[in-house]
Amino acid sequence: MSQQKPRKNNNLKNVAMLSGIAFEMGAIIFLAAKGGIWLDDHYQNEKRIFTAIATLLGVAISIWLVLRQLKRIKY
Repeated sequence: MSQQKPRKNNNLKNVAMLSGIAFEMGAIIFLAAKGGIWLDDHYQNEKRIFTAIATLLGVAISIWLVLRQLKRIKY
């Protein structure tokens, strides 16, 4: 029985880690997009190129962080 308890505890830890990933990804992408919008407004760029670049950069960073966190999950 003592072998099942650590496994259950480990599963709860994994679930908690995975549930936080979505919020982390959303926050990173949102902040990157807001930064791009600010840059476009600051430099008066009509084509919104900074928004596109910053959003893509935010997506890339969030995917990299997710992959790094997934490597830490123990089954």
